[in-house]
Amino acid sequence: MIGADLGRILAKEFAGRLPDRDTCVTCYSRQDVIRILHLHPRQLAAWERAGLISPHEQYCFEQLGRLRTLRDLRSTRISAKSIRASVDAMQRVAGMRNPLMETTAVRRGSRLEFRHGGALMDPMTRQLAFDFEMGQGQGAQLRVVRSDGLAPARQAAAVQEMFQRAVQLEEDPSKVAQAVAVYDEILEIRPQHAPTLINLGTIHYNQREYEQAEQMYRRATEADSEYALAFFDLGNVLDEMQRLDEATTAYQRAVQLVPQYADAHYNLALSYERQGQRRRALRHWLTYVRLDPVGPWASHAQAQARKILNAEKLSIVSRRGRRVPMAG
Repeated sequence: MIGADLGRILAKEFAGRLPDRDTCVTCYSRQDVIRILHLHPRQLAAWERAGLISPHEQYCFEQLGRLRTLRDLRSTRISAKSIRASVDAMQRVAGMRNPLMETTAVRRGSRLEFRHGGALMDPMTRQLAFDFEMGQGQGAQLRVVRSDGLAPARQAAAVQEMFQRAVQLEEDPSKVAQAVAVYDEILEIRPQHAPTLINLGTIHYNQREYEQAEQMYRRATEADSEYALAFFDLGNVLDEMQRLDEATTAYQRAVQLVPQYADAHYNLALSYERQGQRRRALRHWLTYVRLDPVGPWASHAQAQARKILNAEKLSIVSRRGRRVPMAG
């Protein structure tokens, strides 16, 4: 099974584009956004053409944060096309809605890598490298941002800063307790902050505190019913607790939300096989191979699919009626 910890590094939310629904009451006009971020209207239009942001006349704070990230990346001279390709690659290996805000994007050549969990991930190649650039000074002091009396926009900015700080702390195993303290503070401000619930759940999962992890993951699914990663991680912890039927349901929801979520297809195939539903498993083994055709996981998925085809005397048939041989 591709577990929660591996899922966060090899496959950690972007469901194709930034969600259109507002996540805070504060709205900004198009002219406000251009003025606040010091953007040229042509730049905003270019990001819209590239599919990095949907065209709007009113923007919520989450969208403003995404635009701020894009503005900062612009200074690296990486093209909008390359940013979109890197973000789309994260979709294929993850359930992330917004990796540009939930991880730290780092330029490597003409594309992006994403810093998370003490590693740098290139989503185009799925290669990992230990992150030696974090610096010994980072994370040395805990900065807590109080939210009492803040206006909604400032409060949202404080939450975003706290979340990014907690993610950085979590990358150092000796600072996990500090990260938990910051996550807890975020939940005091916003009890339904789904990314925080996910990260707390995974901390509990890695410490084998499965009941607490399940509670956090379930809260994340309730806070955001379209958060594919929340359902994927919920499936992982339910599987660890030997609640296979419930785990299967969670994985099903993850692939419904993000059909290109390769690791969710992999774990769903495993669940079906363990329940003796081999034909259902076959579909998801084949989907995984199509989405992620290279590497040991793909080789295993391909082997499992071949076993099912041989045992069931099945064949893959194209829409034109011709048999399609399994790749060797």
